[in-house]
Amino acid sequence: MNTNLQAVGMIEFNSIAMGIETADHMLKSASVNPLMMKTICPGKYLVAVHGDVSSVQSAVDAGLELAQSAMVDYLVIPNIEPAVVSAMSGTNASEITSTLGIIETFSVTSAILAADSAVKNSDVDLIEVRIAMGLGGKAFFTLTGDLSNVEAAINNAAEVVANNGMLVRKSVIASLSAELKPYI
Repeated sequence: MNTNLQAVGMIEFNSIAMGIETADHMLKSASVNPLMMKTICPGKYLVAVHGDVSSVQSAVDAGLELAQSAMVDYLVIPNIEPAVVSAMSGTNASEITSTLGIIETFSVTSAILAADSAVKNSDVDLIEVRIAMGLGGKAFFTLTGDLSNVEAAINNAAEVVANNGMLVRKSVIASLSAELKPYI
């Protein structure tokens, strides 16, 4: 997966059929490429596209117009942090230091938006963005770094997600147990 993307747009749907129909419409309405298109729990569908900022914005706008009430959440991120794209695909190689930060959200798009903000605004390493499979439609991300940086990143990310009512919980664990690290 290419991690150096100009812009990413994403729409999360409560209908698989509408998600697939809207994905087709988005790809036909603007010069964008598919990044991720898949079913997620519980019976939702996720569409992510990438391209230049104006094309991604046009595709998302076209998708929102068609999706209407089937839309759960959406985002457009210009200059998305490459670590976020890697973490979405499970290819980050970051090792957990002693401090772990966690943000849990009610939507995938909120977690991705918050993860991007956290990494851009603090000196932390993103470990993973877990996307709503086996999570009841929720998502979460984990990051690591020095305690003060992790606290700043988690507080920043929580603010981003709380603004749209999608924050489930935030957590910072200083001196994470060595026995727990392999399970994160």
